[in-house]
Amino acid sequence: MTQPKIMVVDDEPIIRMDLREMLENEGYLVVAEAKNGEEAVEQAHRHKPDLIIMDVKMPVLNGIKASSIIRSFSDSSILLLTAYSQKELVQDARKAGVTAYLVKPVSEDDLIPAVEIALSQKEKVVSLKQDINDLKKKIEDRKAVEKAKGKLMSALSLEEDAAYKWMQQVSMQRRMPLVKLAEEILSGEQAIFTQD
Repeated sequence: MTQPKIMVVDDEPIIRMDLREMLENEGYLVVAEAKNGEEAVEQAHRHKPDLIIMDVKMPVLNGIKASSIIRSFSDSSILLLTAYSQKELVQDARKAGVTAYLVKPVSEDDLIPAVEIALSQKEKVVSLKQDINDLKKKIEDRKAVEKAKGKLMSALSLEEDAAYKWMQQVSMQRRMPLVKLAEEILSGEQAIFTQD
């Protein structure tokens, strides 16, 4: 697995430096820093970090608004830093797609476990998206096979089972996946309809 990329966003340079130091001491790769939400959005576009550690209160664009924008184009996990814990903030953070938040001042003992959890959440999201895409592909493939089978049934006056067996045979003879054969049948390549 490649090393996770982390971005640190805070309007105070000393806090960014402290966070970077804590992360690098643990072997993490800090790929970018930003001093406000607007820079955070630009840097997130450019660097595609796995995790963004972001302060809530910043000039130009606050951390929650920036998080909301970033989540619209990225799977990055977002760990918010805040000086206070308010219910309102938690709800806003959840709506913005924030993974977790930490109350400042942040110690290494608090930061590193939160980073680990946030990164594991990102892995889960990426894995679930992949599973969904795989399922969609299987459904599309299945639809193509069913349509091709229907086309064969009417073109060759076959029963459903016979049409499917015919497709399986041709698929094996040509050493081609069933879905590729289905695509050829659907595209109207007449050679398909002549049995070898």
